[in-house]
Amino acid sequence: MPTRDLASARKAYKEKDVDLSKKAHDTKSAEEKHKQGKYLKNIVYGGLDGIITTFAIVAGVMGASLSSGIIIIMGFANLLGDGISMAIGDYLSSKAENEYAKSERERESWEVENYPEGEKKEMLEIYKSKGISEEDAEKVVSVISKHKEAWVDLMMLEELGITPGEESPTKAALATFVSFLIFGFLPLVTFVLAIFIPAMTNASFTIAIILTALTIFTLGVLKVRVTGKNWFISGIEMLLVGGLAAAAAYLIGFLLKGLGG
Repeated sequence: MPTRDLASARKAYKEKDVDLSKKAHDTKSAEEKHKQGKYLKNIVYGGLDGIITTFAIVAGVMGASLSSGIIIIMGFANLLGDGISMAIGDYLSSKAENEYAKSERERESWEVENYPEGEKKEMLEIYKSKGISEEDAEKVVSVISKHKEAWVDLMMLEELGITPGEESPTKAALATFVSFLIFGFLPLVTFVLAIFIPAMTNASFTIAIILTALTIFTLGVLKVRVTGKNWFISGIEMLLVGGLAAAAAYLIGFLLKGLGG
């Protein structure tokens, strides 16, 4: 369980704000922020994948000068098919990570119970490799080894680089799928509305470009909560990636438009 709000802690450091740093280390506040942002990664990456791949389809069809009906058909097919594929992939990868962490923890726990001397030696070497003197390392190991759960946790982290898996594979997959659907629908919304409002037809692609660009930039900004990068650079970076994908799709559609009949 986190003991600080990492995003606020980083901001406090950048601004050299001591009061904000104290607030960031408040346990209750950190736990609440952790719960709120637990599946932020799934939402952001699911949304980015959804909107970029769907808009690439829109751009490709427009480049090929095909009807808006083709955009709607291919766009919704992508939303459902690719969304399900991403959600399943997310579920399986999260499940595999959790299962691996669980099996490794069971092994470490068994080793602590059956060969504590060997585990103490491993931990001693780990701390010494970090520049801690042998005398101090022995004191630390002596204290930690009195508490089995903490000992196993530290061995998992220090020896294997594994943190306790708290993410539910089902919830992670659902967050990815819903985000993919919602954000992936945005490039299609103007074309759907044009069915009921014919006056929008000629401006559908232009509006879709503007709406998609703004959304991709916003998701890129939200991505800093996961990556810790500068928000503006992250937004521009994602905008360029999305733009490159769309431009490539439009070019392919334009070059192959004769095959569309």
